[in-house]
Amino acid sequence: MVAVGLVVGLLVLGGIVSIKIDVHPPRWAAAEFWTNAQKDGPLQPAFQLWVDLAKAARPAVVNVSTQAHMTDPRAEFFRRFFEGGPQGSNPRSSLGSGFIISSDGYVVTNNHVVASGGDIVVRLSRGTEHAARVVGTDPATDLALLKIETATLAVLPLGDSDRLQVGEPVMAIGNPFGLDQTVTTGIVSAKERFIGSGPYDEFVQTDASINPGNSGGPLLDSRGAVVGINSAIFSQSGGSIGIGFAIPINLAKTVLLQLRDRGAVVRGYLGVAVRPLPPEAAETAGLKDQKGVLIENVVEGSPAEKAGIQKGDVIVAVNDTAVGAPQELTRRIVGTAPGTRVQISLIRKGKPLQVPVELGRLPERR
Repeated sequence: MVAVGLVVGLLVLGGIVSIKIDVHPPRWAAAEFWTNAQKDGPLQPAFQLWVDLAKAARPAVVNVSTQAHMTDPRAEFFRRFFEGGPQGSNPRSSLGSGFIISSDGYVVTNNHVVASGGDIVVRLSRGTEHAARVVGTDPATDLALLKIETATLAVLPLGDSDRLQVGEPVMAIGNPFGLDQTVTTGIVSAKERFIGSGPYDEFVQTDASINPGNSGGPLLDSRGAVVGINSAIFSQSGGSIGIGFAIPINLAKTVLLQLRDRGAVVRGYLGVAVRPLPPEAAETAGLKDQKGVLIENVVEGSPAEKAGIQKGDVIVAVNDTAVGAPQELTRRIVGTAPGTRVQISLIRKGKPLQVPVELGRLPERR
């Protein structure tokens, strides 16, 4: 048998005998037991809107990362104790999101994304990375303006956050947990939400998923306009539970202009301490709907004192714009440049008064 095999092998090698081997498995037919969907069926218009919106917006959304060297020996000790790794100075990375607002390279993000200092790198949606410089920061509103030097940039238009309605659909885009270009949707859950993060709280609350790394990314309305800058989440676990907060874009606009022009924000100053209008004070002022804020104190030497504003007065408007809560008064005043002359409408012992005031400059907090 071995001899026969050797002979056949020699004949094959010599070309005398050819053997055809079919390496293809036998064909067998099997019927699919499922139903295939139509491949060319269009999405419903309401859903196609969000597909088109994401496609148009994502090129203008960027990844922002920073690297700084830690020199605090205690920080190095805790890093090695809990994380392991070699001793010595090590780079610390901070990861967040941002979006491009002008074709010449201005990028908006959160201040806390870049506050650690060090080198800042902006990665575009197409994968290219660019060194960024900080044009200006405003810790009070948690905003930062960066600049990169590159051409052919996609940009996002800025909308009007004052026109947002509770229940309106919105889309968040960012880099949660470092996962680039993540898109989530939800609705506006509330407006002008105060969460105790600072004196200028008036967040847009949304149930669109916002997680660590989303900070600085855009919140878009159904028109594709930026109506908020994703900033914070409320969560004990550190992950999204459907309660996220975004800085209203109308608040950001006044800040960004100053950051571009002077690198910092200068705010107007009136010099009063106020609180919500209690029912008894509203009755004394003749305000049945309780719209206004009660002045509890007037700072000595302040613009308010110089203009004759007194403790117990009820402020109802600034430049004919109604004021119904302390946060509204704060927003109106700090959003106005120092030296501007404003008209304060108030009620004093039941009588309406118009008081012109030249605003001062808000003292910096120490």
